[in-house]
Amino acid sequence: MRLLLLPFLSLLLMMGCKDTPKEDTTTDNTPAEKEVMTPSIPTNPLKNVYWGDQHLHTAWSADAGAAGTRLGPEEALRFARGEEVISATKQKAKLKRPLDWLAVTDHSDGAGVIMSVINGDAEVMDDPIVAQYHEDMEAGGEKAAAVMMDLINRQSNNNLPPVFTDPEFAKSIWLKNIDIVEKFNDPGKFTAFIAYEWTSNFGGGNNLHRNVIYRDGGDIARQMSPMTTFDSENPEDLWKWMANFEAKTGGSLLAIPHNGNLSNGLMFKNTAFDGSPLTKELATLRNKYEVLYEITQGKGTSETHPILSPNDEFANFELWDKGNLVMVPKTKDMLQTEYARKALKDGLKLESELGVNPFKYGFVSGTDSHTALTTAEENNYWGKYASSEPSAERWSEKALDFPSGFVRGWQLGASGYTGVWATSNTREALWDAMKRKETYASTGPRMTVRFFGGFNYTDADIADANSVQIGYDKGVPMGGDLKTAPEGKAPTFLIHAVKDPTSGNLDRIQVVKGWLDASGNTHEKVYNVVWGDADKRSLDAKGNLPPVGNTVDVKNASWENTIGATELKTFWQDPDFDPTLKAFYYVRVIEIPTPRWTTFDMKNYNLTMTDDVPRTIQERAYTSPIWYNP
Repeated sequence: MRLLLLPFLSLLLMMGCKDTPKEDTTTDNTPAEKEVMTPSIPTNPLKNVYWGDQHLHTAWSADAGAAGTRLGPEEALRFARGEEVISATKQKAKLKRPLDWLAVTDHSDGAGVIMSVINGDAEVMDDPIVAQYHEDMEAGGEKAAAVMMDLINRQSNNNLPPVFTDPEFAKSIWLKNIDIVEKFNDPGKFTAFIAYEWTSNFGGGNNLHRNVIYRDGGDIARQMSPMTTFDSENPEDLWKWMANFEAKTGGSLLAIPHNGNLSNGLMFKNTAFDGSPLTKELATLRNKYEVLYEITQGKGTSETHPILSPNDEFANFELWDKGNLVMVPKTKDMLQTEYARKALKDGLKLESELGVNPFKYGFVSGTDSHTALTTAEENNYWGKYASSEPSAERWSEKALDFPSGFVRGWQLGASGYTGVWATSNTREALWDAMKRKETYASTGPRMTVRFFGGFNYTDADIADANSVQIGYDKGVPMGGDLKTAPEGKAPTFLIHAVKDPTSGNLDRIQVVKGWLDASGNTHEKVYNVVWGDADKRSLDAKGNLPPVGNTVDVKNASWENTIGATELKTFWQDPDFDPTLKAFYYVRVIEIPTPRWTTFDMKNYNLTMTDDVPRTIQERAYTSPIWYNP
């Protein structure tokens, strides 16, 4: 692999330098700042990008602990900030680059109980089922795996051993979790979020999971224990619980849904949970508490699907589309309410009907690792469970979540991380950036991406040394809203991406547009707006771009950055704009092909894999949208 040095000018352009008010043609949807900055904490009013994972499990999650993970929240936080730890399979594990922040999101249902079962603690061993769990996990292998599947089945049937649903035990674990997270939170250097995962598998394996992220510290979080699905499997009840939490404690929460692709059509239904018509009240609750969606992770990417986006050549990417979490088969009609792009379009329609958009999502990513190791690099991938940590066998093993065998180990993905544009590396600044959706999701590489929208940008603005300042002055960043267009003007955008210095060059930048026509029908279009090797590639009459090429050497798990670009930037104006129609725009940045984690395993373990195993991957990033609201 040959790496090219990044121009110093690019870094200056991505930072900007001063601060002036916005114009009246845009809506500033930034919430009122509650943060009080400490002088010793570095701040940047034009914001830096901070990388982290908002979705990670440790041995305190019942499924992870039952599957062999023995690292808890403390080890997870140490690993994320760059320390070396010993994994569940007794291997040395370390990130190549530390993260800036982490949210440990152990399942709230039965959190921590599994460790007491593993340890054989007297307080849980009176139950014969629990005692058998302990014995089987001591034995390991198939018996230990069977424990995890029995727990999943019992949870789905509301038949867990009492200790797993004991609220007092759950509260004691929650308090211990908070103490650990508080110890590792280091404002200005490393942010540890208080968080958990609410894990609804309604109807038998239909994924309706949400990661709940706290803005505040332990003094607020200790006042109420997390909501569990023992209370309710209805997401609407979670939003009401969150509203009650905020009213009681004065704190602030976000809920981040994930893996709509495994919900068998339930994640983005256009009705209430019980099938009745969606009300404005419920749409408002969802709009308030669910401002972000996890668009990519280890169990597949949920941007779109070839059936939903037949004209999108990049729609068939790391898809899991066979069934739900327990592989109840999926029908094609279920795809309509499982993917982010379609949900964004449906949101425009519902907003016209209800006056509020329940699917107004920005984008984030997470690993959903159950090893306590947050890794999204193809060449340093530690898998989802202990059984999928590095080994010569992991590519062919059955993925533990899926007992039917539909999913093999090689289908797990090394994805992903979230970039957050924030004024400082603190809980408050990062959470506020998430709330205003100034975030983007990456499948792993830490490419730097800026996206601004307004009505008064010019081609000269993107080349200006103060382009970031201009971006904020004249418009809104990713996650923002544009009001009615001035007469005769169409939305203009400043788009800038710089490659991850340790990853592949950039193939292209695309703008994905969705809109609602006057008849109430939704549409989408993907525009190639700037690309690498522009002297060799050009758009055809339909706007399509030739492939960038492929330099991957599969045998040596290497590639050369002799194609593509280290940096891409452009001014772009919507050529098909209708000022009367609601629309959204988001940016997709695509890398040149590089080796997938399976190819690194082939080299490292001298393996021969079957032809259906991908050898290469085109990593990518997805920015939060900018909405046009006439």
